[in-house]
Amino acid sequence: MLAKQLSIFLENKSGRLTEVTSVLGNAGLNLSAMSIADNSDFGILRCIVSDPDAACRELKNAGFTVKITSVIGIKCPNTPGALARVLKYLSDSSIFIEYMYSFSNGDSANIVIRPTDLEACERILEEKKVDLIAASDLYKL
Repeated sequence: MLAKQLSIFLENKSGRLTEVTSVLGNAGLNLSAMSIADNSDFGILRCIVSDPDAACRELKNAGFTVKITSVIGIKCPNTPGALARVLKYLSDSSIFIEYMYSFSNGDSANIVIRPTDLEACERILEEKKVDLIAASDLYKL
């Protein structure tokens, strides 16, 4: 259930995010989720796209520094405490989450996580019957 996420290095200057979204749009690639972490000099855009390999190729051809990283997609109820229960499974097993981002849609929430130990994380979530999102489904959200 591992999915590919793009991590794109962006200088902190006006128009860089527009350039990324234009490259993706012009290539017919859909952006389904994203998160930006930044400091005063640069940012890292992390995103899920419809075709990660094609997006990586297009962005590199446009001069962007891009890395593909494996992540895990989770779906849980969009109710108070639902995410806390899932995260407790992981913390009880000493799984550290480097970062995560999420978006809700009606009654469900979709979460993208990057744990330090992908295999152990996936195994624990499967054992606990957490609803994992297949990569192909995550790319289509």
